[in-house]
Amino acid sequence: MATEPVSPPSAPAGRFEPPSLAKRFGALVIDWVLCLLVSNFFGDPLRDGWPPVAVLIAEYGFFIGLFAQTPGMAITKLRCVSFSDGGRIGVVRALVRGVLLSLVVPALIMDPNRRGLHDKAAGSVVVDAQPRS
Repeated sequence: MATEPVSPPSAPAGRFEPPSLAKRFGALVIDWVLCLLVSNFFGDPLRDGWPPVAVLIAEYGFFIGLFAQTPGMAITKLRCVSFSDGGRIGVVRALVRGVLLSLVVPALIMDPNRRGLHDKAAGSVVVDAQPRS
């Protein structure tokens, strides 16, 4: 049985079109580079693997929880919003999303709306950012 993508409340008028995987991956790469730079202040990311991962989880909790986008998402014009109402998901749900994203596998299992298991667990969806007017 094929499932058809649904339209979250925050989607622009008309059919919901999930952002491309290239944009999402680009945002993640930008965020990861920032995490590597920041983690150099309290650890050696080349020797220890945990500092950049800890920074990534904290970055997702802070930026997505409060602003609905990380610096990488802002550059690639994406937002991470609540699937149910299109608002911010809050710090706790953003931390859950960050922890599951750091495990990698949940992010690779996606539905037709390109919502990974980390998005479903946090009740979030990544959408193209609306231009500010």
